[in-house]
Amino acid sequence: MNANSKAGASRFLPLILAVAAGAAGIYWFQSDGRKVEPQAAVSAPSGDFKAFSNGALAAFLVKSERPAAAELQFKDGAGKPLKLSDWKGRIVLINLWATWCAPCRKEMPSLAELQKQLGGPDFEVVAISVDRKGAEASAAFLQETGADRLKLYVEPTAKVLNDLQAIGLPVTVLVDRSGREIGRLLGPAEWASPEAVELVKAAVAEPKE
Repeated sequence: MNANSKAGASRFLPLILAVAAGAAGIYWFQSDGRKVEPQAAVSAPSGDFKAFSNGALAAFLVKSERPAAAELQFKDGAGKPLKLSDWKGRIVLINLWATWCAPCRKEMPSLAELQKQLGGPDFEVVAISVDRKGAEASAAFLQETGADRLKLYVEPTAKVLNDLQAIGLPVTVLVDRSGREIGRLLGPAEWASPEAVELVKAAVAEPKE
């Protein structure tokens, strides 16, 4: 392939990604040009999490090596600044969403049900709204969708999308106790399914380092 052909192909890559995301029911975002530094990776523990990539979680992509998750910064419903490392020592299921995202609306109740079943000292669903309307609109959305068991977390500048290297909404990332990414899923999923429950239980059961 000559240089002109390569340049032409690269111009169509964003369009290809957008079409693929749209077909999957994902709200796609074009990069804002900010550089994302690669994260250092370490060998994953011996647990075979790929066994859970089936059924309702067929699209869950397990990391063969676990990169350190980005240090996301956001706020709670009262405006208190938070960062992902505040959850170190716990298993975290990060979910990015917005009130205008139809697939987010579809999956939000199942995230709340997962939190109801397994939430506690060892695990939390940390669902972060990137909606520019702010905390009030996001809180109303949680009530409206029956997901008010989830705590309200917001980051209206959507910087977390870039930090998490996410190309669209919703995106969900499972993080281990050491702050490393076990795997992620782009698009909606049934998070109260047996596969999802067993996935989280397996992460919680990993030996503490």
